[in-house]
Amino acid sequence: MDGNEAQKARSMTGPPAGLRKAELVAIVAGLMTLNAMAIDIMLPALSQIASATGLASNGASDNRQQLIIFAYVLGFGAPQLIWGPLTDRFGRRAPLFIGLIGYIIASLLCALMRDFWALLAMRFLQGIFSSGARIVASAVVRDLFAGRAMASFMSLVMTIFMIVPIVAPAFGQVILIFAPWEAIFLWLAIWGGIMLTWTWFRLPETLAVPARRPLNLSSAFGAYLSVVRTPVSLGYMCASGIVFGALFAFIASSEQVFREVFGKGDTFAYWFAGVAGVMAIANFTNSRLVEKVGMRRISHTALILFTTLSAGLAISTVLFGENFALFFPLCAVAFGCFGLMGSNISALAMEPLGKIAGTASAAYGFATTLVSAFIGAYIGSHFDGSTVPLMLGFAVLGGVSLIIVLITEKGRLFSMR
Repeated sequence: MDGNEAQKARSMTGPPAGLRKAELVAIVAGLMTLNAMAIDIMLPALSQIASATGLASNGASDNRQQLIIFAYVLGFGAPQLIWGPLTDRFGRRAPLFIGLIGYIIASLLCALMRDFWALLAMRFLQGIFSSGARIVASAVVRDLFAGRAMASFMSLVMTIFMIVPIVAPAFGQVILIFAPWEAIFLWLAIWGGIMLTWTWFRLPETLAVPARRPLNLSSAFGAYLSVVRTPVSLGYMCASGIVFGALFAFIASSEQVFREVFGKGDTFAYWFAGVAGVMAIANFTNSRLVEKVGMRRISHTALILFTTLSAGLAISTVLFGENFALFFPLCAVAFGCFGLMGSNISALAMEPLGKIAGTASAAYGFATTLVSAFIGAYIGSHFDGSTVPLMLGFAVLGGVSLIIVLITEKGRLFSMR
């Protein structure tokens, strides 16, 4: 294949031959759910896992149980900077299969752990391998789509992807009724096996050989330097990394919020599903609107709304106390804003970097996981039996992200570009 053909391969605007768009959406969503399942399915079991592995006794609440989530997220974050250059050098399939096999093995090892800190180590390892699958999923999409078409495609992916946080906590509770907590990790291994089989037979290579980059420190450093030197990409990566800290903080502390603040522990899975359901509706709405309205208009509006609602909830709680009838609907709408931000911000950050899609995906994933995880862990650790620290933290994160977007866009919001 000559250079012109390679460039054409990089400029594809649809699924590869023999693969329908619906199946490609399902495959990419399935790969991304490896990450979501590794987090959401065990939310109802955090106290039980912590007690069984020696952290707490009698299921007592301990903010350190959130580390079961954050250990995984930390493992998921930084290694993406390594997976990115690997996928740009060896293509998409080989790194994907390595990541999936490792994810399966790490899930099985988690089920064998009886020490809390050993479990955290295995969760960290599980996150490392899961990040490889995530990088490939994002890079494949960028190989095949660009701009608003990419944002629209990713919104469809996220609509399916959001089924996981809707059903996963309830599924986790069902597993706990019939089996011990170790069965949750066995299910993760099974899901990894399903995705390994599906992608092995159905997902073709999307990165042409002439388009691959050499694997060395100079090439990798140069690629990441290109990301840093692209103002739009850098700005939206930073904004995303900060504001998504709110999402991680909420996920990790949600079980405590619903159980301790509002006394909804027995029905936690249903309330969590309600929040996730609003996010799914927002993602589907975005897929229908983004090509007409534009990525900037939608994401900027959603960021302002998220910041305003978070600040309003914090102020209301300080003045009038905790009120579930007010908290739940406003919280659901606030987190629904992530359905209008995620795909659009990702597309805005990735659009100028098509020639280094794997590296760009790694840089973006690093910003939206490792950075977000540290921020989320900090906010979650300040949970004190009320929602005020969380909501104030969310409002601050939204405000800082909005400032970064303003700087990136040189003071112009809501552009149709």
